[in-house]
Amino acid sequence: MVEESKPKRLYRSRDNRVVAGILGGIGEYLNVDPVAIRVLYVIFTAVTGFLPLLLAYLVLLFIIPEPPEKK
Repeated sequence: MVEESKPKRLYRSRDNRVVAGILGGIGEYLNVDPVAIRVLYVIFTAVTGFLPLLLAYLVLLFIIPEPPEKK
C-alpha cells in the first residue's frame, strides 16, 4: 500500500516568531534559517524605501494562516 503524502503547506510559525511568525514560517517552509530570511527582509525593505515590503508583510499577515492545533 502506498501512503499519500500531504502537500507541504505554508503556515505562520509558532516557534520562530518575532512579530507575527510570517518570516519564520517562510524559513521553515523553505528549510532555511529564519534569521537569514529576516536579514534579507530588512535589507530589501531598506533598499525599496520601506513601504512596499511593509505593505507586503501586512498582506501576508492576513493571507498566511496559523498552523492547525496539534491534538
